[in-house]
Amino acid sequence: MHNFFHVYYACIINFYIFGAMDKNISIDHQLRATWQAVAKMYNEQAANYGSTMSMAFVLLTIDKVNGTPSTALGPLMGMEPTSLSRILKSMEDKGAISREKNPDDGRSVIIKLTEYGLEMRKFSKNHVYQFNNVVREHVTENELESFFKVMVTINKLIADKNIFDAANQDK
Repeated sequence: MHNFFHVYYACIINFYIFGAMDKNISIDHQLRATWQAVAKMYNEQAANYGSTMSMAFVLLTIDKVNGTPSTALGPLMGMEPTSLSRILKSMEDKGAISREKNPDDGRSVIIKLTEYGLEMRKFSKNHVYQFNNVVREHVTENELESFFKVMVTINKLIADKNIFDAANQDK
């Protein structure tokens, strides 16, 4: 722990003196670099099936029994409607999904998985399980618990707008 604080304070001093932050201890850099590596890994696997990570994410988000209203997919996935529309069109062209009128709301559609979509969903789900299982073989439960606590805290700080609020701007 002592070493962590030594590195942390050295980084802060370096930042104030030289105006640069060491990317190895910058939280946002580590988040971004790790997510890019994970996304690349998943995209490489998805490419073996003529798919993408985004398509796999859609497959895993759609309710496999009842389907999911198209209007609910974007918020569930944190995606913009334009990007989602493009992905859904591609998935429909590949035969992974179908669109049906929403019986509860004639203005919207339900996105349902086809037989092919259900098969592709299984592949996607297995890859997610494999990733999680391998990581869990190399990381202790305490480390994972700490990781999840940090992620929850970061998300809460962002959601509550506590990062760049007026009070913190002057610090």
